[in-house]
Amino acid sequence: MSERPPSGRPWRRALVTGGAGFVGSHLCGRLLDGGTEVVCLDNLATGSHANVADLEPHPGFRFVQADATDPAATRGLPGRFDLVLHFACPASPADYLRLPLETLDVGSTGTRNALERARADGARFLLASTSEVYGDPLEHPQREEYWGNVNPIGPRSVYDESKRFAEALVTAHRQVHGTDTAIVRIFNTYGPRMRAGDGRAVPTFIAQALDGHPLTVAGDGGQTRSLCYVDDTIAGVLALAASGESGPVNIGGSDEITMLELARRIVDLTGSRSRIRFVERPVDDPGRRRPDTTRARELLGWRSRTGWSEGLERTIGWFADRAVAA
Repeated sequence: MSERPPSGRPWRRALVTGGAGFVGSHLCGRLLDGGTEVVCLDNLATGSHANVADLEPHPGFRFVQADATDPAATRGLPGRFDLVLHFACPASPADYLRLPLETLDVGSTGTRNALERARADGARFLLASTSEVYGDPLEHPQREEYWGNVNPIGPRSVYDESKRFAEALVTAHRQVHGTDTAIVRIFNTYGPRMRAGDGRAVPTFIAQALDGHPLTVAGDGGQTRSLCYVDDTIAGVLALAASGESGPVNIGGSDEITMLELARRIVDLTGSRSRIRFVERPVDDPGRRRPDTTRARELLGWRSRTGWSEGLERTIGWFADRAVAA
């Protein structure tokens, strides 16, 4: 197995599956900035070529439109990688409810294909898992040791169980083949390049506020999430990749906020006159969500650094610029 570059030095060449998605595209950009050649593989089912269009002039970047569940797609890529980052998967409720079988396939077959490529190349492998493996948690905040409270046949199960299976597959691959693997559990991340219609709270509320429409808050709005700006999430992902840790490691923000308060903050920051409208709460919608990030802090020296006001202002600015351009 090849020796990984130590922390602070660039990887030579990385494969990012799902690299044209929201988080994946930011990851591609950060790797390129660090001197790493990047191959971005994405079938564009939920990602967008526009997310990586600015990267294409870079001599170290290559975009490949292909499906991670096709073994020929990952196996047939020329050259050798020393880092494989598996981010391919529909990540918003609107997407994985629209693509349930595809979501399960990319968590199982897609993960296996990416693992096999990492094993063949002697590469470091990192799985982008999720806070959704904890389901509607009975433990708060959620530690990595917590097994979760997931409804295996509920509407969210196609995503939750896809990621839980992927974690089991990564763990087995490490044990059986000695593959150099890591698992990161990403909590609610937001920032530029989110899609207004993807069903997640931050882009939905921002788009509604900018358009002057009512902000649709599910239930009574008392459910909480902990927000992390995308730049901080990427820093945590790469810190884990550069470490010798296998994880899982939680990466997420400490700013736990109710959805009603989030809507109000966005109305204030946009200067909108929009009102709040309460709508039916989705089935199995988690009541509370906040990571225990002790492990990330102690093992990786990581913590989220971008405050909610700064992060939301950047995100609102990005959405506003696109609205003007349209």
